[in-house]
Amino acid sequence: MCSPVLVCALRASDAFRALQAALQGWTRGRDRLSTGDSLPQALMALTPEVTFRQAILFFTEADLVTGKAQHTNLTQICFSPLVGESWRCRAESLFSYLQAGAQLLCTVLLIKPGLWSLSLPSILRHLHLEKFSVVGMKHLELEAATASALLPRGVRQDPAAVEAHCAYLTSGTALVLCLQRPNAVKKLMDLLGPEDPQLAQALDPCLWRAQYGTSTVQNGFYGSRSYAMAVRDVKLFFPEGLCCAQCQTVQEQEV
Repeated sequence: MCSPVLVCALRASDAFRALQAALQGWTRGRDRLSTGDSLPQALMALTPEVTFRQAILFFTEADLVTGKAQHTNLTQICFSPLVGESWRCRAESLFSYLQAGAQLLCTVLLIKPGLWSLSLPSILRHLHLEKFSVVGMKHLELEAATASALLPRGVRQDPAAVEAHCAYLTSGTALVLCLQRPNAVKKLMDLLGPEDPQLAQALDPCLWRAQYGTSTVQNGFYGSRSYAMAVRDVKLFFPEGLCCAQCQTVQEQEV
């Protein structure tokens, strides 16, 4: 007689990579066990298409509906235009969500002082080729507090580094773009490359910080490093709203 199995439908940002990493750790743990011990075998779908086909084998549409009124195996999805409106929530079938495909997301690209006035046409062309839409644009002079908030956590722990970064970021006018496309945050991070232009150059000379950066301070660009930070940055730089349809916000998800 066959043993029972547990089938789970999981949802998270970058779910395939995160689950694959977890299962690899699980496999390494199994290898360290003695012969008398055992861990369950685990399999995962490797693509969204396979996920959808397998989901309809094991679950009904009623099983995969999110909403506040549902029970503990269901979660709440919130949508907002990012600015100008309070949060609102609605129930949504996850089957419909899977069929709809990738959702458009917003992220923020800040082109640092001294670069955008010289290289803006080339940068915009590259964004177009990568299928980004510009849905917000403004040039501004950053205040020291705003500049400091954009720095990575590791940099903010070094007072000398904070002073150097803030002095540069407030030295002239910066150009801020709100960009939209599927998987916008990760795609922009992949294009920019590491904060250190020398490391970016070693990884791939085509990375933007490799092409336009000269040091870890004057590295050309700031980009939102996570979905939660993208939402924060849009609200920070575009409180008046965006010239696009409502964007789906991305919240940090708790497991």
